Amino acid sequence: RSRKPFIIVINKCDLVSKETLEKTKIRLSKIAPTIFISSKNKFGTTMLRHKILETAAIKGRDILVGSVGYPNTGKSSVINAVSGRHSAGTSSISGHTRGEQLVKAGSRIRFIDTPGVIPFDENDETILGLLAVKDATHLKDPTGVAMKIIEKFCADNKTALESFYNVTIEGQDSYDALLLIGRQSNYIQKKGEVDETRTAVRIINDWQKGLLMI
Repeated sequence: RSRKPFIIVINKCDLVSKETLEKTKIRLSKIAPTIFISSKNKFGTTMLRHKILETAAIKGRDILVGSVGYPNTGKSSVINAVSGRHSAGTSSISGHTRGEQLVKAGSRIRFIDTPGVIPFDENDETILGLLAVKDATHLKDPTGVAMKIIEKFCADNKTALESFYNVTIEGQDSYDALLLIGRQSNYIQKKGEVDETRTAVRIINDWQKGLLMI
């Protein structure tokens, strides 16, 4: 609404295939300039810096860049990668950034690191879990979210799921697959039953931390 120029930054691009990145860039570039970043591997940081300078098109003045997005998507990590120093605090747990912080990135660019935001109409807990907006301990139904992760892998890359947890999934639904993973992980309660919640929390954490890659 303010007609400010903006750039779409996709962080953690090292977690998906090149084919997925190319398809995503084609789609998002129709909305705004799109840059892929891997804060972990320092990929795309120079490109983002150049795109900021190009998009702002302000000569002789400092450029103030606001960072807006879901919690736990790595906004602070992107700022640190571009600035070349660990100025913005980071954590794998959502909600780490509590207030605004000004971070200098070079002679002209200044970032405003801000807490993550969630749209008012975004109340689907499964989506929030899949996007790592909410960590497993804050989800009301971690088992349901974990089952959705299993369903996604069974549809797109079942081998990766089986290999990561050292299981073989043959015809089981997502709930049975979750129990199989729990049993293989030795998450067993006193009566010999699988601890569903503990298993679900592990699956969600593995997904959100990028250990379980599709």
